[in-house]
Amino acid sequence: MGSVGQTATATGHRRRVLFFSLPYQGHINPMFQLAGLLHARGFAVTVFHTHFNAPDASQHPAYDFVPVQFDGTPADSADTVRVTVEHVLAVNRACEAPFRERLAALLEEEEEVACLVADAHLLTLMDVARGLGVPTLALRTGSAACFRWFMAFPMLCDKGYLSSEEAESQEPDMLVTELPPYRVRDMPSASGATLGLMRELISRAVTAVNASSGLIINTFDALETDELASLRRGLAVPVFDIGPLHVHSPAASSSLLRQDRGCLDWLDARGPASVLYVSFGSLASMSAADLVETAWGIANSGRPFLWVLRPGLVRGAPPSQPPPLPDGFHAETRGRGTVVSWAPQEEVLAHPAVGAFWTHCGWNSTLEGVCAGVPMLCRPCFGDQMGNARYVDHVWRTGLALHGELERGKVEAAISTMMGAGEPGTALRGRARDLCRRAAECVAKAGSSDLNVDKLVNHIMSLTSRRCQ
Repeated sequence: MGSVGQTATATGHRRRVLFFSLPYQGHINPMFQLAGLLHARGFAVTVFHTHFNAPDASQHPAYDFVPVQFDGTPADSADTVRVTVEHVLAVNRACEAPFRERLAALLEEEEEVACLVADAHLLTLMDVARGLGVPTLALRTGSAACFRWFMAFPMLCDKGYLSSEEAESQEPDMLVTELPPYRVRDMPSASGATLGLMRELISRAVTAVNASSGLIINTFDALETDELASLRRGLAVPVFDIGPLHVHSPAASSSLLRQDRGCLDWLDARGPASVLYVSFGSLASMSAADLVETAWGIANSGRPFLWVLRPGLVRGAPPSQPPPLPDGFHAETRGRGTVVSWAPQEEVLAHPAVGAFWTHCGWNSTLEGVCAGVPMLCRPCFGDQMGNARYVDHVWRTGLALHGELERGKVEAAISTMMGAGEPGTALRGRARDLCRRAAECVAKAGSSDLNVDKLVNHIMSLTSRRCQ
């Protein structure tokens, strides 16, 4: 593998790969993990980034950083889907001209640019790069199943699965026969202008992949064998499943939030597989009523817990402060749990004291749970999270999904099932450990993801050769 990495150097200079991520935590981390992986194989790295959610360059001294003017923040709204989609489209529009200027300046000074790796939602910026002669690779930070859903989006719209009005008339557990294993409830439905924005966003992502020189996807063959095969049948570009990226490149993450590492010391004092870890990611939100039910469900379970309560989690609460917990919660759980604003999640999940993970089922969190070998309690919020929860609950059978109105009794029962001594908890934990083992095999030497990294490196070098001819 070392010899492959050495091919990233030519004429005394390292080939350079450019990166541009969407400015959200769940997109920034995989991009930096990929950058770390390619840097270790011999490539120089330049990171383009917006001023909004700018990464900390001091954490990555081996990389070059190029800021691109964009300061816009997402609107404060309960409609997370709409404001997120609008913000992604705004990033594309606002960054087009400054990115063209900054990239052109770099190309005047740098001869050995191999390609731009950009988030698949940055079609406009990928078009800019190709216009300046730079090949592009699209990075998808979601699952293969999710991108398969993207490709089927027009059909799903035509069938009425994605319109809120039509979806409400269908049975939530009805199977989407055109795209199993999804059910109607696993489809992110919307209405009116929001559905139109979703259509635009997803169409652009599919176009970005089809117009690129290849798709890099953060998944692995043992997890999504059929879904990856479907992508390869439906796409004319090569597909490189090289995940889980956080296992390949564990030190390369770039957290936008300050991590409370003291929680690791707290875990050190807990027994094996005894702690419930609760985190709903960096973007998902909940109502104040759901927070109360969550809190009392955790308290009434009697289990030790580590709970991430980040500022902004509860809609309507002050965004600069962690949301307040219900009266009596701290007294009820004193000595049994700890609450932090943000945690080093990969290290937490790898800690032997953690026995289960309550998650919103963002893809990064889902992959991290899979690789830690812990069962997951799934409470999806929006976007691809419902589909991810379906795979955890129904396909891999390594967790349980909480649907419908959140009630403390349902929460308590689900925690007891996952972490209790009897069935089905024992079976859930066994399957979770098996999936963890298969993930490790994929990234080990000569595993499927390891081999695909070699293929990706060779592919990037072939793109460089064509550009330099």
